[in-house]
Amino acid sequence: MTGPSSSPRGEHTPRPGSTWDTVLVPTGEQHVPDGHPGPRPNRATRRALQRRATKEN
Repeated sequence: MTGPSSSPRGEHTPRPGSTWDTVLVPTGEQHVPDGHPGPRPNRATRRALQRRATKEN
């Protein structure tokens, strides 16, 4: 383990806007207007439903 530096770096104020990341993250929710079909399930869900349907028969 090393000790403290002999010439420590002083604190400085960062450039404005460089510290915040303003990216919108999708929540997985989708708006479906009335009268329209919902989004199609993904491939893994469709395969699981098909497997369950074949097991029951």
